[in-house]
Amino acid sequence: MSDSPVRHLHLQGASNFRDLGGYPTADGRTTRWRHIFRSNHLGQLTAADIEIVRALGVRSAFDFRGVEERTAGVCVVDEITVHSLPIEPTVVASLRAELARGTLTAPVALEIMRESYRNYVRHNTHSFRNLFGHLLEDRAPLVIHCTAGKDRTGFASALILHALGVPDDVIAEDYLLTNTYYKRDASSAADLPADVLNAIGSVEASYLAAAFEAVAGEYGDLETYLREGLKLGTAEQTALKAHYLQS
Repeated sequence: MSDSPVRHLHLQGASNFRDLGGYPTADGRTTRWRHIFRSNHLGQLTAADIEIVRALGVRSAFDFRGVEERTAGVCVVDEITVHSLPIEPTVVASLRAELARGTLTAPVALEIMRESYRNYVRHNTHSFRNLFGHLLEDRAPLVIHCTAGKDRTGFASALILHALGVPDDVIAEDYLLTNTYYKRDASSAADLPADVLNAIGSVEASYLAAAFEAVAGEYGDLETYLREGLKLGTAEQTALKAHYLQS
């Protein structure tokens, strides 16, 4: 029986709160447990949830939500310092524009999702670069989140795991765990058709693939993106691994 910590923490007010620890890397090490967490937003945690998060020692949150999004769910754990790395949401507005034109279908919604991931690379690399700057300051235990903890947070988590040397198939498995744990807010974008809500309320491999296609298109390859886009040279990657890997 494994004595590893539980990856997914069952919180009442955050359905997608989980640990990036315990993943193997290409050099035979593993990512450290209880250092980096990924989650949906922290504005609806119950009193019991807050005690769980406090017991984890989480002291920093890195929030990818846009300006208006943040006001709807302010972090309720007083001890956590929140660092805003805003990436303004675009998907729902794009979907509603298609709906108004009478052209909204599930395949259109899927492509809007993929385009939003491409734009993380094209237009929002600075936010991910800032995240890595904070990670290099060793602020763990920490949590990365957006609203649902699946798209902006999913890409950020994939970048972290890539930088730490975790294999692609393991990164994909972590990304897709959202489909097991995330519980969609039924009141969110309720004006959209059910099949469209299903498309935007889950994740699929093609979304993450679209982001990495944009990396290839804009930078040539992932290593160049890490180095030039995220400013992670050899020294920075070595320092990152020292902080977040164990033998």
